[in-house]
Amino acid sequence: MVDLVKNIALLLCIAAVSALLVNGISPHGIPLVGQWDVRQGVVTADTDSSALWMEFEIPDPEAAKRIFDAGGAVFVDVRSRDMFQAGHIPGAVSLPLGEWDTLLDGFVDKTPLDRPIVTYCSGRLCQDSHTAAQQLMDHGYQNVVVFIDGFPGWEENGYPVAAE
Repeated sequence: MVDLVKNIALLLCIAAVSALLVNGISPHGIPLVGQWDVRQGVVTADTDSSALWMEFEIPDPEAAKRIFDAGGAVFVDVRSRDMFQAGHIPGAVSLPLGEWDTLLDGFVDKTPLDRPIVTYCSGRLCQDSHTAAQQLMDHGYQNVVVFIDGFPGWEENGYPVAAE
């Protein structure tokens, strides 16, 4: 019985080490260390990517409100259409990430590439706004930032909200 337990323990150790090794060398491996504190930014397992995004993130709702008040920027809501209709930043464009492929061409036709764009979603637990920002940059948009507190941060601060 003792030999059986030792063999099982040895097999589990070999499996764990093998899994960590394969995960570590795989280009699609899962990061073992992440950023899980919402006070520090968007929750993510990909700390390499989050460090790159820091310069493109609006760190707080007050900064987003200043951009909103200055005018000129297009706020892009990437949450679902239902969430958008229930409440959104006034004047925001609804581009749900789930409908991105069908809606993006229309957005690109109406929005010059040098126009400032602010993407947002459901707050620091949502990375959709980062995905959308990257896709907009890939289409040639030059001035794209991400409002990491998203609509919940906007609403919690008592800023104006529009609904349809």
